[in-house]
Amino acid sequence: MPRPTRTAPPPKGPAPVASAPTASPLPAGAPFTWRSESDEPSPARLHAVDDRLSADTALKRVRRGEFLLYSGDFHNAKQLLGALGRRLERASNARSPLEAFRAERRARQLEHETLSRIVVSLDRDYRLALARAPDVALACRQVWGEPATEFTVVPLKQLLGMLGAAEWRRKGLAVPGLTGLIHPHYGVYLPTRTDYVELLLSLPTLKGPRVFDVGTGTGVLSFLLLQRGAASVHATDCDSRAVACSRENAEQLGLRKSFQVTEADLFPPGKADLVVCNPPWIPEPPKNRVDRAVFDEDSQFLKRFLEGLSDALTPGGEGLLILSDLAVLLGLRPQGWLQEQITRCGLTVKWSKSTAARHAKAKDTSDPLHMARSRETTTLYCLTRAAT
Repeated sequence: MPRPTRTAPPPKGPAPVASAPTASPLPAGAPFTWRSESDEPSPARLHAVDDRLSADTALKRVRRGEFLLYSGDFHNAKQLLGALGRRLERASNARSPLEAFRAERRARQLEHETLSRIVVSLDRDYRLALARAPDVALACRQVWGEPATEFTVVPLKQLLGMLGAAEWRRKGLAVPGLTGLIHPHYGVYLPTRTDYVELLLSLPTLKGPRVFDVGTGTGVLSFLLLQRGAASVHATDCDSRAVACSRENAEQLGLRKSFQVTEADLFPPGKADLVVCNPPWIPEPPKNRVDRAVFDEDSQFLKRFLEGLSDALTPGGEGLLILSDLAVLLGLRPQGWLQEQITRCGLTVKWSKSTAARHAKAKDTSDPLHMARSRETTTLYCLTRAAT
């Protein structure tokens, strides 16, 4: 499953600034490639705007459905996005965690739809024709490959996310217990939460098991297990970006010979002594490609993982399931649901270990979901076949 980039500031350091742009803005009527992570259809029409556009006017126009093609100053364009975001209403006074969750999702979707209508054009070399614009070509090639048409149009908000991800990829990310750095790719889950990593580190040193890692993302769990004694890991992910990311990380960490990754929905072929999975934990429909690492509609991924786990294990093998209880705290899943599913699938919990959430949102009292997130725990379940 894909692991999207989480909301986090990029490592410190100025982005490289290109020389005065020489690319021409998108000519009226010129064909272009549309790039959107939400699979939104290509805009039928683009309306040219520049630094004279006020945030109030921009908000009125995007609410009418217009896509505004920005030309002018890059930093002014970023300020416009910030001003638009501050003008969007946020629901308050929710009477329950579930009501707060629903309101927050609606607000996030509205914010995405609004800000994504401020777009910019890139030329055949992925140059951004705005004054004081950074060099975005590398970030674009990392995500899209070589340009296929003369012009590319992309929401500015998305392009900014790609620039931040490119910086994370360049600098790398230290993960507790891992020797070496993880280099996340854009659209792959950024392993900045350490609770699930620390749970895995609580395991005793492994003695050469063959491992499956289902939904590997950056590959971080695979690499931790390999460095702790696993003989080999066969990882899977349904997103091609995650497959490329984990393969590249294995190479950089010197683990290529013992790590294999396949683009697949769930299990690889064969059987393993140990199967690890950190699945999406919110049983709601994803709204875009990068949502799929967190949102699992009707818990379908989790259910199918549990249903197929027994067949993926060698005799005496174990499954390690890492799952947050946030869905229960939000009222999206009833208490006891997970145990019912484990029993239904012919499995039993051999042991479990939990830890309280320590990520930033758990401590942020201004977060609309703080009442639930402050009580969130993540649990590592060791699952085996139930005795017959």
